[in-house]
Amino acid sequence: MIVSIVVAIGQNNAIGKDNKLLWHLPKDLKHFKEITTGGTVIMGRKTYDSVGRPLPNRRNIIITRQQIEIKGCEVVNSVEAALDLCRDEDEVFIVGGAEIYKLAMPLTDKIFLTIVRENFEADTYFPEIKEAIWKETARQDHEPDEKNPLPYSFITLERA
Repeated sequence: MIVSIVVAIGQNNAIGKDNKLLWHLPKDLKHFKEITTGGTVIMGRKTYDSVGRPLPNRRNIIITRQQIEIKGCEVVNSVEAALDLCRDEDEVFIVGGAEIYKLAMPLTDKIFLTIVRENFEADTYFPEIKEAIWKETARQDHEPDEKNPLPYSFITLERA
């Protein structure tokens, strides 16, 4: 099984503030949907709360320490337990938030990274991506347009 992280970060590794995204880029949302549709997404409860519903056309696994049920989702208490549910799958997608990314990084094979090429004020950051561990295998740079007001890049990183 390939464990992939899907994340959008600012140049300063910012990913969120007050449990919200820091930018609105429809092309990035479309990119996320293309990568994850038909697959399994694994996220923390706070990320699930910010989305507000299970992501459609995907198996949703939520990680939380709470003993709760979430309609339309499978609930577990660790990254390892989530991955254990996915033993028979080709690829799974870790989609946030910061704590889940940090716990999943050592287990991750690939990162689908969107870098928004600006620094942002945030309270949540993605862990450092160490160049010695990751090699860039694909990149598409995009300039701002009428619907996407910031410059951004879609980058695929694979464990070296």
